[in-house]
Amino acid sequence: MGAGFLVGVIGVLILSHATYSTIQYRALLKITEEEFSGPSIDVVIELIVSLALCLWAAMAAPGNFKSIHPQSEENRVVALPANLDFMIFNHRGKIFPLETELKLK
Repeated sequence: MGAGFLVGVIGVLILSHATYSTIQYRALLKITEEEFSGPSIDVVIELIVSLALCLWAAMAAPGNFKSIHPQSEENRVVALPANLDFMIFNHRGKIFPLETELKLK
C-alpha cells in the first residue's frame, strides 16, 4: 500500500462527504420548502478535489508499466505451466506470414 492508494482512499472519502453534504442540503431545502437549483460551491470544490485525487491515484497506484515488446527481457518465459492441457500450438495464426513485405508507393 503506497502513497497512491492512500491518496485514492482520501479522494473517495472526500467524494462520499460531498455526496452526504448534497443529500443533507436537499433535505434542508425540503424542510424550508425551497427549490433545489444546484449544489453549493463548497460541494463543487470538494467534487473537483476528489476527482483530481482519484485520477492521480488511478495513475499512481497500479505501479510501473511493463514492456510489451516481444524481444524484451522482461517477457521471457521462465518455466512452462504445470498444466499443459490448455496449451494450443495449432491455431489459425500460422497462415499469416511472419514478415510482411508491404511497400507503400
